[in-house]
Amino acid sequence: MVGEEGAFVLGWDEVLTEEELSTTLKVLCMSEEEFKEYKEQDGWEDDSEEEENSTLSNEALSRLKTPCKKLLYDSVLLTLESYGADLKAEQDLLNNKEAYEKLSHREQQALHVRYGQKRILHQLLELVQ
Repeated sequence: MVGEEGAFVLGWDEVLTEEELSTTLKVLCMSEEEFKEYKEQDGWEDDSEEEENSTLSNEALSRLKTPCKKLLYDSVLLTLESYGADLKAEQDLLNNKEAYEKLSHREQQALHVRYGQKRILHQLLELVQ
């Protein structure tokens, strides 16, 4: 369901791997009986037209059902815990010109990437609270 990378891709305004995330949330939030019934259907592609045409924009994420929001919230917390430093520490380093300039060009680029990733994850936390 998640593809080769084993991750979902989030942008500032929407989920970029929305089909994978939507299917995963749907399955993980099902009861055992609902899952068996869903699995026995003629293929996984028979979702309603409404679901196929919807996008997982930030607005749509904030309207998810409570179990899906909780699952996303907990997943984001786990992802944030996997980083070595929190968002504030990264922001402080970015704002400290002297410390920032001591970093190699590659370390500076990595810092910007991590900081951007963490900001997107914090935005997602707010949306699904």
